[in-house]
Amino acid sequence: MKSVAEIDTFITMLLTACENQSVYERLEKLLSMPDEKRQGLVHSWVSDLLVAEAPRDFVQAVACLLDNRVAEKAYEVIFKCRRGEL
Repeated sequence: MKSVAEIDTFITMLLTACENQSVYERLEKLLSMPDEKRQGLVHSWVSDLLVAEAPRDFVQAVACLLDNRVAEKAYEVIFKCRRGEL
């Protein structure tokens, strides 16, 4: 099992959120939800991606957001980079 740091698409997703307002707003909304609600939406999203036969690396990147600690850190990262703190 890979660590989050080894999933390049996850890092790319966060970098994209830092640079793209639309991506930032979507991730920020998702990551600011209570854990159970976020996990439910991420689970549904992953299921939809699997049905749609999305690229495996993107599915893995989204699935990382199921983990509460990863989601919390991701929220912190995108918030800081949008404020110019990274």
